Amino acid sequence: MYDLNDVENVAKELIERGVDVLDVLLSVLEKEDPHEAIRERINLAEKYLKECHEYLDKGDPVQASEKAYKAAEEVVKALAAKFRTAEYNETLREGRWYTYLLSRASKTLTSQLGDWVSDGWNAAYDLHVWGFHEGKLSVDHVKVGIKKIERMLEEAKKIISA
Repeated sequence: MYDLNDVENVAKELIERGVDVLDVLLSVLEKEDPHEAIRERINLAEKYLKECHEYLDKGDPVQASEKAYKAAEEVVKALAAKFRTAEYNETLREGRWYTYLLSRASKTLTSQLGDWVSDGWNAAYDLHVWGFHEGKLSVDHVKVGIKKIERMLEEAKKIISA
């Protein structure tokens, strides 16, 4: 068995190199137990939205925007895995999710599930660019986008728990 300190050291090194270690681990879990990985992605989305609200309460729209985006990312990944979209299958071949695959998956899922998917994804991407990277959105602006992401998460939870 592995020493958890060794695992932690390797994880820190990978994080410093820009690797999304959590996503890598969830991708491995998807191969072993896809249903559990989907549930974990939804749990992670809920955690990110909670953190988003905490940042809003502190008056930090930049970090709130990024947490909201991360929540939407996890919802799209979970739904794509559940419905085994072409984009999901491509990530299995590629070994990771790319932003263009998330965008494509949101559109594929929208055609299957409804506009709430693209509404949530588009709001999240807007927050990612204009709220996080550019820092041009206020707390009130971020709150508008978050409503769409929250709806996306709630709709996804209904589908995944069904």
